[in-house]
Amino acid sequence: MNQRASNPADPRTGTNSPMRERFRGFLPVVVDCETGGFNAQTDALLEIAGVLLELGEDGVLKRGATWRFHVQPFEGARMDPASLAINGIDPYHPLRPALPERDALGRLFKEVRTAVKDTGCTRAILVGHNAAFDLGFLNAAVARSGIKRNPFHPFSCFDTATLAGVAFGQTVLSRAVMASGMRWEADSAHSAVYDAERTADLFCEICNQFRPIYETSRARLAALGPLAPEPGNPLVDPAPEVEEG
Repeated sequence: MNQRASNPADPRTGTNSPMRERFRGFLPVVVDCETGGFNAQTDALLEIAGVLLELGEDGVLKRGATWRFHVQPFEGARMDPASLAINGIDPYHPLRPALPERDALGRLFKEVRTAVKDTGCTRAILVGHNAAFDLGFLNAAVARSGIKRNPFHPFSCFDTATLAGVAFGQTVLSRAVMASGMRWEADSAHSAVYDAERTADLFCEICNQFRPIYETSRARLAALGPLAPEPGNPLVDPAPEVEEG
């Protein structure tokens, strides 16, 4: 069956993108943060990468465009030498093209909002490996920067550590990637781009392998007939964002 033809068009955009149906109106966007520690309130966000996902008419999920931004430590930020040794970041290197948090997030959010609009989704949802870590740093930087239009869901996320634990019995990113049949390059690890792209590939692999379960569930719900609409919640499912004039 042609999935695109079977999906009603979104009245807001006219699009009948299959992505809008696949994740209940959410657009999954993979995010990886490199930081100066583990405390999102006190430790610096130093690098952030975002990866879009694409869902073809054949129902196969794949990795799309990638963005990466180096981030300047906010004033008073803590940076643990042990964390910097792991990610290899020199926050004050003269050739490091770092942006203030507000500018880096603003550029990333602009791309995400465009993708949300193009797919007819209601908003983005963060995908990460141990996703609560990345979502915590993202939300903390949003709050510090005074950003009002965050395209990401404020607390829900898709965690590939959990998904890989179910699918492959592995929760460490490198082992989960290898267990899935893909290559892992240890020398490239702990770069926001590399970790985000491997996380995106892992998420796509798991979703594609679970596709028969998803298709069965769709058929089961369709057989039940029209369902009552879900109660609205402005925090969880806000009205679609509009571009500011």
